[in-house]
Amino acid sequence: MTDTAQKFAVRPAAPADAAAIAHVHITSREVTMPYLPPRRRSDAEVVRWVRNVVLTESTVWVAEDGSGAVVGYAAVAGEWLEHLYLLPEVRRQGVGTLLLERAKRLRPAGLALHVFQKNTGARAFYARHGFSVVDLNDGSRNMENEPDMTLRWTPVTNGTPTDG
Repeated sequence: MTDTAQKFAVRPAAPADAAAIAHVHITSREVTMPYLPPRRRSDAEVVRWVRNVVLTESTVWVAEDGSGAVVGYAAVAGEWLEHLYLLPEVRRQGVGTLLLERAKRLRPAGLALHVFQKNTGARAFYARHGFSVVDLNDGSRNMENEPDMTLRWTPVTNGTPTDG
């Protein structure tokens, strides 16, 4: 068992996790993406969005620390990794990798996501995990009007037929 697996556990999210997921979402964006415009939604509105949209329209996992506190989450809808956010204090400890591995297992044929072009930390993380840039956008497709890009992960296969 790895140190990360001993420190953190990943499990399916439940409706009772909505407030904790919202806290991770808000905190992560505010700390790691200071270039974003001021938030237009209250904490209560973000909790409602998580409960009524994220948890109902996506497959969602949460990462918990040893005390059971939610420290990160990932949400997959269709072939899209819609969200992967961590509390800033657990970054670079393997939590994002645990959540991303779960998403890849759910979508073994491939996964796509959008990331802000300025989010160099996330871009480097996804590049390390095999994602490639497939398109750039001027920000017109997101509510922040921030230039973004689409990344895609497709598993490497050698195309050799097998007999099994």
